[in-house]
Amino acid sequence: MFPTRSTPRSSRRLQAAFTLLELLVVMVIIGLLAGYVGPKYFSQIGKSEIKAARAQIDALEKALDQYRIDVGRYPNSEQGLAALMKRPAGENRWQGPYLRKDVPADPWGAPYQYRQPGEHGDFDLYSFGKDGKTGGDGENADITNW
Repeated sequence: MFPTRSTPRSSRRLQAAFTLLELLVVMVIIGLLAGYVGPKYFSQIGKSEIKAARAQIDALEKALDQYRIDVGRYPNSEQGLAALMKRPAGENRWQGPYLRKDVPADPWGAPYQYRQPGEHGDFDLYSFGKDGKTGGDGENADITNW
């Protein structure tokens, strides 16, 4: 018998198909890459949230300083950061609002903490970090203005 030659149509079909083994190898490679790159990517997200919180605290400090220049003192703890957006009762020298938008929440969705008089300066302005609790390390650490 003579060897049969495959038709061009059947050879194209054989060359275009992937075997199950090839697909499994590709899936393992993709999984290894995701396992290596994923944690590095997600750790960067945590760092960017901390940087955003520091930038927001800095902006709030500047608005509080402008408030003090106009009114003569910082808002007390009871008035809080809301005094930057709405005139407190009895404040005739208030020239606000001192922020373009409402007072932001921290990057984790919690309100910034404000205390005046502060324990570390004229006022204390801080976020509890990702865990929402005092203290912590890394992403859970408090972000402060002192």
